[in-house]
Amino acid sequence: MHNIALDAVDTVPRPLLAISTDYRPGTLLDTHTHRRAQVLYGMSGLMEVETDDGAWVIPPFSGVWIPAGKRHRVRMQGVSTRSLYIEPAAAPREGEHCEALVVSPLLHQLLLASIALPAFYDEQGRDGALAQLLLHEVRLAQTMPLFAPIPQDATLAALCKAFLKAPQLQDAPEDWAEQLHKSLRSFNRFFRQQTGMSFGAWRQQACLLAALPRLSGGQSVTQVALDLGYDSPSAFSTMFRKRLGRVPSGFIKMASPSANLG
Repeated sequence: MHNIALDAVDTVPRPLLAISTDYRPGTLLDTHTHRRAQVLYGMSGLMEVETDDGAWVIPPFSGVWIPAGKRHRVRMQGVSTRSLYIEPAAAPREGEHCEALVVSPLLHQLLLASIALPAFYDEQGRDGALAQLLLHEVRLAQTMPLFAPIPQDATLAALCKAFLKAPQLQDAPEDWAEQLHKSLRSFNRFFRQQTGMSFGAWRQQACLLAALPRLSGGQSVTQVALDLGYDSPSAFSTMFRKRLGRVPSGFIKMASPSANLG
């Protein structure tokens, strides 16, 4: 199904619905929920996903798992998507949080084939087997480190959200501790309790999330690195490769509209 509204088929008695959708660059899907869980797969461009739990940036040929009922908003940067909408009882992944997913070559091909699945597919035939295999592959998909959690504490959450809008690697934990009226040691312990990450790791993750849309938008590696507060482009590139397994230039090539979509 292509460019079909979910509401038009949501009540169809099938565990999985597959819909492909094309979005103009900059399209914002404001905060909403789905009754079904969703696998959102970007065939091109970049997706920026926000929930009450935190923020994700999903590069091309990667996906995001969105649990049933999870409030989320998505900004599409030139994205053509494949979405799987899955009945909660058939959800192949557990947990209440979104996850950035590695899409294997097999899952990629299955998602390509899913566009041909009608809403009322034959559950006992080939289409039913395809749907079941999609569910199995989604369950087995590995996750990617593309998430910056938002803490529950309101004051710390406000600091984190402000940082995500204008990240700077040189932001010092001492400054955050002072704003929260805590000692540095107490702040570091509190930050880890709230986010599950050290302040330094969270800060680096937030900078990485900010870098991805800038790189895909055409900014140079040097410009992005210096804007984020890195001492040099090489230091930024080293961090990038350690986190994502490729240098920034490789990501830029992958994110290009002219990239081979397979």
